[in-house]
Amino acid sequence: MLDIEIANMYRFEGNGSLKAFCDIVVSDTVMIKGLRIMEGHNGLVVRMPSKEGKDGRWYESIRPMTKEIREALSEMIVKAFNEQAG
Repeated sequence: MLDIEIANMYRFEGNGSLKAFCDIVVSDTVMIKGLRIMEGHNGLVVRMPSKEGKDGRWYESIRPMTKEIREALSEMIVKAFNEQAG
């Protein structure tokens, strides 16, 4: 498993669905900027950085290779977001 830590968390106040931006560092070698913490239908969700394609749709520019890595990363980020709020 990779060593992943949260480098920065930029929170937003208000009632919008975007709650924060987050930057992470992977194994002290790569920083990934621009993960978004959003209010979804069933609570907080983490969205990967994305870019708009020529077709107007949005595509992830960073993609975890497995469902398990995506879930672990999301849990870690949501936990840090909640701890920072408390």
